[in-house]
Amino acid sequence: MAYRIDENTCISCGSCEGECPVQAIEQGDAAYEIDEDACIDCGSCAAVCPVEAISPAE
Repeated sequence: MAYRIDENTCISCGSCEGECPVQAIEQGDAAYEIDEDACIDCGSCAAVCPVEAISPAE
């Protein structure tokens, strides 16, 4: 299971991008995005998100 970013909550601060050990996060059009195929489900990004916009994908 991968993580996902809620684009309605994300403030595009970029703190998650630097925490990802596999570089699965990048800036998208509206917010940051996680490449679900590259995500290793470590949760590092969710731990640093100041607005709790990152959660496990269902």
